[in-house]
Amino acid sequence: MRKTRILLALLFAFAATVALALPAAAVEPACPSGWGSLPEQNVALTGAPVTGVRAGTHPCFDRVVVDIAGSPAGYTVQYVAQVTADGSGAVVPTPGGARLQATVNAPVGFTRTIGRPMVSVAGYPTLRSVVFAGGFEGYTSFGIGVRARLPFRVFTLPNRVVIDIAHHW
Repeated sequence: MRKTRILLALLFAFAATVALALPAAAVEPACPSGWGSLPEQNVALTGAPVTGVRAGTHPCFDRVVVDIAGSPAGYTVQYVAQVTADGSGAVVPTPGGARLQATVNAPVGFTRTIGRPMVSVAGYPTLRSVVFAGGFEGYTSFGIGVRARLPFRVFTLPNRVVIDIAHHW
């Protein structure tokens, strides 16, 4: 019995020493799944204007947030060959390997030139550009240039529309 206890104590000490000597494995974030690359749409309308756009990066995705001065608005977000300006249909240069056209069902609440960057995304893993594509008859559009055609999701929160683009498939 005493030999068994000593043997177990030695085995435990050995296992603890080995565990401490091995490098810790990097913990990968659990990325959301189930996103796709097909168009997403919500038909809700609001008279509250779009007040701005911001971007951020997370361990699994890059995020574009469209701020609205009131109730959340609907949207249409889809991959396109070329981003086009609201009203005129003119092509809006949108740097990136693939392009999302994001239209928010809310009027423009700021002055901006079509084709101008809305926010700097330098150094982001997925985002390459976010440009203003115009406003027309209560709708505001943006071009989102991304590294490649990657899965995305769109949802609303109070006073904003959120677009997440995954870093990988």
